[in-house]
Amino acid sequence: MAVALSGGVDSAAAAAVLLRLGNDVLGLTMRLPTADAGGSSVEAAASVARSLGIAHEVIDLADEFERLVVSPFVESYSSALTPNPCVECNRSVKFGLLLEAALARGCDALATGHYARLEGGGPGRYRLFRGADRSKDQSYVLWTLGQDTLERVSFPLGNMHKKQAAGLALNAGADVGAQESQDICFLSGNSYRDLLAERAGGMLVPGPILDREGRVLGEHRGLAFYTVGQRRGLGLGGPRPMYVLELRREDNTLLVGDMESVRCSGFYVEGLSFVSGNIPTAALDCLVQTRYQGPALPALLEPAGEYRAIVRYPEPGPAAAPGQSAVFYSGDELLGGGLIIRGHV
Repeated sequence: MAVALSGGVDSAAAAAVLLRLGNDVLGLTMRLPTADAGGSSVEAAASVARSLGIAHEVIDLADEFERLVVSPFVESYSSALTPNPCVECNRSVKFGLLLEAALARGCDALATGHYARLEGGGPGRYRLFRGADRSKDQSYVLWTLGQDTLERVSFPLGNMHKKQAAGLALNAGADVGAQESQDICFLSGNSYRDLLAERAGGMLVPGPILDREGRVLGEHRGLAFYTVGQRRGLGLGGPRPMYVLELRREDNTLLVGDMESVRCSGFYVEGLSFVSGNIPTAALDCLVQTRYQGPALPALLEPAGEYRAIVRYPEPGPAAAPGQSAVFYSGDELLGGGLIIRGHV
């Protein structure tokens, strides 16, 4: 079996679990277009592989990662959206290209250090659940994975807590140091605004902050510094806090309002994908989570065309940021998700 080896604690622990279960393990490390061309991560992964005594290979995916993840990330911000690049990376790179590389090398599956639980087996019967460690649960970024993919993947840490995983990696002799996963790996310690300044400078041009009546309240620093629902960092005085309602790319304007204005009764999603492979054709009661590590709130999912739906809250819910993922659950079970295209129904 192959394991996606990053050089961090989680992937090392996943490899240690596989070894303990008697698997022949091949560590596969993606070379990505980071600031040092992936050098530090590759060396850290190689060190982990040596310390565990497993074979190791580096797969150069820098060009594909740039095309499939980094460029769309920049384009989304240029369109005044708030993207989550981890979702697309998991879909097309980790569980796309890297999984293909593992299978091409004779491995039957690809394991990763994700904190999510995979249950079931057989065609059409795999189910995904939140990780046992809710503080580390990563199911939110796995909503694009379907049955064909789940048949070929493994999440050895799904039933573990972070401390257990770290202890397991240490006891197995893995040389992991203090390296941890990053939310946006390709930034390599730099701000995403640095990347946008280099490649989408128009998103960093100051412009007016307006209220819903069109009054000028101040000046923003560039639309890329903000997201729908944001309260901090607006630099506005006044008797009540203001929140970002909309990023208007066409006139470089930031629209703000009070708490009542920012809360929404529902929003629109597109690009629906469900773990079972069956997109709902009737209204579905579920829980919806619109931010990584955010709350999962009761909602009604109403089909609204091919791979589209309206999500309605029984009571006004948090702001929905276009570009982010809306992920649907039944209890701890991940049902599927979609991309938010417009807040407020």
